Amino acid sequence: MPGKLKRLLIGRPMKSTEIEGEKLSKLKALAILSSDALSSVAYGTEQILIVLMAAGFAALWYSIPISIAVLGLLTILIVSYRQTIFAYPSGGGAYIVAKDNLGLSPSLLAGGSLLVDYILTVAVSASAGTDAITSAFPVLHDHRVLIAVFMILILTIMNLRGVTESASILAVPIYLFVVAIYVLIICGVINYFTGGAHAAAPEFGKTISNVSLFLLLKAFSSGCSALTGVEAMSNAIPNFRQPSDKNAAATLMMMGILLAGMFIGISLLAYWYGIKPAAEETVVSQIAESTFGRGTLYYIIQGVTAVILILAANTAYSAFPLLAFMLAKDKFMPHAFMVRGDRLGFSNGIIFLSILSAVLVMVFQGNTENLIPLYAVGVFIPFTLSQLGMMIRWIKLKPAGWMLKLFINTVGMLTTLSITLIFIFTKFSQIWVIFIFLPLVVYMFMRIQQHYSNTADQLRIDLFNEKPIAKGNTVIIPVAGVTRVVLNTVSYAKTLSDNVVAVYVGFDDESVRKIEQRWNEWNPGVRLIILKSRYRSILGPLRKFIDTVEWKKAESDHITILIPQFITKHWWQNLLHNQSSLMIRAYLINRKDVVVATVPYHMDR
Repeated sequence: MPGKLKRLLIGRPMKSTEIEGEKLSKLKALAILSSDALSSVAYGTEQILIVLMAAGFAALWYSIPISIAVLGLLTILIVSYRQTIFAYPSGGGAYIVAKDNLGLSPSLLAGGSLLVDYILTVAVSASAGTDAITSAFPVLHDHRVLIAVFMILILTIMNLRGVTESASILAVPIYLFVVAIYVLIICGVINYFTGGAHAAAPEFGKTISNVSLFLLLKAFSSGCSALTGVEAMSNAIPNFRQPSDKNAAATLMMMGILLAGMFIGISLLAYWYGIKPAAEETVVSQIAESTFGRGTLYYIIQGVTAVILILAANTAYSAFPLLAFMLAKDKFMPHAFMVRGDRLGFSNGIIFLSILSAVLVMVFQGNTENLIPLYAVGVFIPFTLSQLGMMIRWIKLKPAGWMLKLFINTVGMLTTLSITLIFIFTKFSQIWVIFIFLPLVVYMFMRIQQHYSNTADQLRIDLFNEKPIAKGNTVIIPVAGVTRVVLNTVSYAKTLSDNVVAVYVGFDDESVRKIEQRWNEWNPGVRLIILKSRYRSILGPLRKFIDTVEWKKAESDHITILIPQFITKHWWQNLLHNQSSLMIRAYLINRKDVVVATVPYHMDR
């Protein structure tokens, strides 16, 4: 049954030779890898307005110059990451750039920041998409956590089906969102200039006494949340069709143009319409209602906005497994992240990402405002490290035109470093946890790498001087009675060694007498050793017996423990039996010089 359900949800297994067909065209890649950045227009302006509202409605005009400054930063990042794509066409983004130019610790910091950011991307996207749904249907507001977790489950299944298939499905709503937002902007602008806007905008350029530099910087840093996801193209270059670097760079430019137009358009409409951020309704919802009323177009815009906010997580589902693969390849993450699933995707990375993001949604109760600052600062750290790494690369290699390239990355580094510092100073109360969590992530990477290094050292052999040593084998069979399961195990044991003993641990004289009588009547040609347990423990007497045999046979024989175990036909039948064989195996498997094996006997009814 589980196998049939898996095939129904995920589809047929794919051959390794089909992997080239899983590569993305520019149009599909734009939909999948830009969904995070494009979706941020639904909450980027809102985050600016939330901060400015602390100074009152009249301060909302500052959202326009702040939005223009955010677009300037977007331009710097697009140009900088375009250079990164051509310099590192194998992908990896900030992690690979930092590893190549800055060293181990900065690369792990960049990689850890990006992994955390991708987890936050899914959590924020699911939460923000749920907010859009509950804005249109307020009755669902109390169920937002359940809705967000359900959306993550749907995305998980879609991505487990493979990159190309999910891209084909998800491209439609993402492009619908782009069209819907541009229709909203065009109609909203026409509506404003024809006198259809009902709310008056606050006076532009009016000096507000309680607006401080600190407040403006905080609003700017909040608006920079619209730039998350820009780095995804450079991380996921291997997902593109050939020539992958050129296709990735072209897709990055297309994304930048679309994002810039939508972001400034929403910011202008929010200002012109005098929109105030509200807990129960998003800014985009208010603009759509002011432009179209609560009619069909309003619900279409809210629907596609909700869909893309949820689908924005697909950027993370494309980039997280690839980055986890690269870290695992360098032995900083478990090797399980290097394994491709039935549909040629890195399934373990997809599932791990989904579980952690769902936990975040539940912990933060689907509150987007609490998640976004963590989400944004998590990406500006690798932004800065990537730009710094590229600066060092140009200085070291000095290729043709390197001075211009160095200037671009220097401007990018100084800008993103400034944004990171602004985040730290203006939102420290919301992001302090990341300064505890990121060092723990880097420490975890180091410990994993150390384990793999130690394992390799201990497993490595001298091919010329170390050869297998032939030794005897003493086989010990723990038995609970005279049954077909024991018969099966004794039969197998005799194929391994002539030195086989059965061990029975008895709790009382009556049980000992019965087993001795039956064993003698059966006479399997194997000696039965009786151990008595005054404290009703099987493991204690068995351990002492193995210690005795091990001491006597250490130099001459291997010691093998064969554990009889019957396997029920149905899983639920296991619950009706004690699991002493599993307990014995779990206890003995950690003994250094003992081989432990299970001999199964399968029941047929």
